[in-house]
Amino acid sequence: MSLRINDVVPNFTAETDQGTYQFHDWIGDSWAILFSHPKDFTPVCTTEFGAVAQLADEWAARNTKVMGVSVDGVAEHKKWKVDIEQVSGATAGFPIIADEGLEVSKAFDMLPAESYMPDGRTPAHSATVRSVFIIGPDKQLKLSMTYPMTVGRNFAEIVRALDALQTSAKHGVATGANWTTGEDVIIPPTVSNEDATAKFGAFETVLPYLRKTKLPS
Repeated sequence: MSLRINDVVPNFTAETDQGTYQFHDWIGDSWAILFSHPKDFTPVCTTEFGAVAQLADEWAARNTKVMGVSVDGVAEHKKWKVDIEQVSGATAGFPIIADEGLEVSKAFDMLPAESYMPDGRTPAHSATVRSVFIIGPDKQLKLSMTYPMTVGRNFAEIVRALDALQTSAKHGVATGANWTTGEDVIIPPTVSNEDATAKFGAFETVLPYLRKTKLPS
């Protein structure tokens, strides 16, 4: 069964380059980002993992933990991190799961249940293991996106989406296209005008179903 928005994400125990983790315990009361790639020592993914390393302060500021997934082993992860840090100029302080048995990749529906890794495999055998999952402190999936091998993931967009998710969760609002922190937000249609006034004060009615307001400070 596919993993859908607001589903509780699978709870698993996995070995990483930093030790063994039980996923829900590792998340704790934080937000979490699980991001995957099909093979160590691949060019696009090296730049992506470097981008994640460079954003360490941004994740910390948002109470967000990050964890990588690969279908390679711990020894490969440790060697690959040397390359990641060389390319990015930043410490890759996050753990990377050694998903050699494909348990995590299959649990998150990145690979079919019948998948296996043949001898002499290439990244093409696990090409769909290129997803990002944003998970809330309630252990529910809040957002997912999947990219092909040839297109590097935009981690500035992932930070923006994380900001939007956290703003929505905290204030009970929605965010419009291209929204960034500090811009007006959208009042959900389920909130009456009276309740919107009581909660937010003044708001702009663009359309009967589209009302914008500033977030309370």
